[in-house]
Amino acid sequence: MTVHVRRSGAVLVIELHAPESLNALTIDDLLELRRHLADAQDDDTVNAIVLTGSGDKAFCTGANLKATMPPALPFAAGILSSRGKEAGNGGYTRLIDLSDLRLWKPLIASINGYCLGGGLELALQCDIRIASTTASFALPEVKVASIPAVGGVQYLLRAIPAVHAMKLALTGERIDAEHALRIGLVSDLYASDALQDQATSLAQRIASNGPLAVQMVKKLALETAHLAPEQFIALSNLAWGTLRDSEDRIEGRRAFAEKRPPRYRGR
Repeated sequence: MTVHVRRSGAVLVIELHAPESLNALTIDDLLELRRHLADAQDDDTVNAIVLTGSGDKAFCTGANLKATMPPALPFAAGILSSRGKEAGNGGYTRLIDLSDLRLWKPLIASINGYCLGGGLELALQCDIRIASTTASFALPEVKVASIPAVGGVQYLLRAIPAVHAMKLALTGERIDAEHALRIGLVSDLYASDALQDQATSLAQRIASNGPLAVQMVKKLALETAHLAPEQFIALSNLAWGTLRDSEDRIEGRRAFAEKRPPRYRGR
């Protein structure tokens, strides 16, 4: 599979492209995806990222089962190694976990068609999920006597009410787009032919805001939401102070006073 990348102003669109396997991921695909995401985090001209799948049949259906057979080495040998070394020996699950990349730039999942297994675990790590009216979602691992390996159960419990999360995880059943919208798994639904334009438009609206502020909001959301109010308020105030004297914050105040669009530089 090739991971296609294109730019739309300050928005980077990353497209998983393996229509013959419903955009299932091989180890090489995952390594390429991770490289693009890491590069985007360090690219000051990228302010938001859209992750999508090619075609209208699938966003991603998880790992490519034909290309990710169990490695010959014991599991313990892999889990105690770096992700790269484990991947070199055939281990792939930890590559789906994006937390080590420390992505503070907003990540939007644009979901068209099947979003299953590791594909849903990938989407659950995105900050916003929008979908086509033909999308469907599942963590089907229990149906084949396995479990979600990359935090799928825990991410679901954070994304939607526990009764819905546990029903999905314990039955392995697939839900449609309207059901996903009703329980809050996605924020918006669009017709298939309008989805990508809507995803890019949303990303561009986010990208037009102060880039340091946007990244700081995401950082606070990921790192402090589990804390008690006294702690997360203190850290929020510290983050606010970090940006207080930034060029962008001063530009934002000037632009507001002068009734003109701000010109942010990420400084």
